[in-house]
Amino acid sequence: MRFVSIASGSSGNSIYVGTDTTHILVDAGISGKRIEQGLNEIGVKGSELGGVVITHEHSDHIKGLGILARKYEVPIYATRETLEEIQGNKTLGEYPKELLKPVLPDVEFSVGDMRIRPFSIDHDGANPVAYRIQSGKKSVAVATDMGHFDQYIIDHLQNLDGLLLESNHDVRMLETGPYPYYLKRRILSDYGHLSNDNAGRLLNYILHDNLKHIFLGHLSKENNYEELAFETVKLEIDQGEHGYKASDFSISVAKRDGMSEIVTL
Repeated sequence: MRFVSIASGSSGNSIYVGTDTTHILVDAGISGKRIEQGLNEIGVKGSELGGVVITHEHSDHIKGLGILARKYEVPIYATRETLEEIQGNKTLGEYPKELLKPVLPDVEFSVGDMRIRPFSIDHDGANPVAYRIQSGKKSVAVATDMGHFDQYIIDHLQNLDGLLLESNHDVRMLETGPYPYYLKRRILSDYGHLSNDNAGRLLNYILHDNLKHIFLGHLSKENNYEELAFETVKLEIDQGEHGYKASDFSISVAKRDGMSEIVTL
């Protein structure tokens, strides 16, 4: 199983998960050209995609969806409410609507040799989800755009081999930054985004010996930067009561405009 971030940030997200026989994307929020370039870098053709699973309908998660659907007729999986929003989005252009496949939170479905479980997250979308993806005994998850976490989220992120977790903003940078008040309130709300501190706190509940790699993703361009996200999360882990240190794990920040390393599980 391979796990790669093609792009992750407040301006666009697309994550690749694949096996020898099945290739999927979690979100397609960058241009079709950039998605194809990323796939090519890891030796995968767009025509080999078995599906795109969409977390929610915001443009930084669906921007390249229309071109992928038109060019490759790749199935698109999302909750019914998210699909309705996608269908109403005229910027995606025309594509075969039969490609749209509704899924339900907490109901597993399969694409090739992968079992995929959507689970609900709190964000200001129609019916947003994160995804846990398993093949054989290996599993990864992509969990971003969460205003907060609770026991339900913690339970769905147990015993992973790889994880891309939102580390969107530094609270102090956001509060003192240039965003208008309403936008600051939205981001900080229970339906906004996970801060660096909260990403570290969430990790403290799910760390275990076999967690091979953690990507910190969906960083805000204006209210965060790579070193700050990394150091804040690292500090939260080091101060945790679980006996682990951040140095016990492979942790990296997924880039906004470039590929991450390829994590092979």
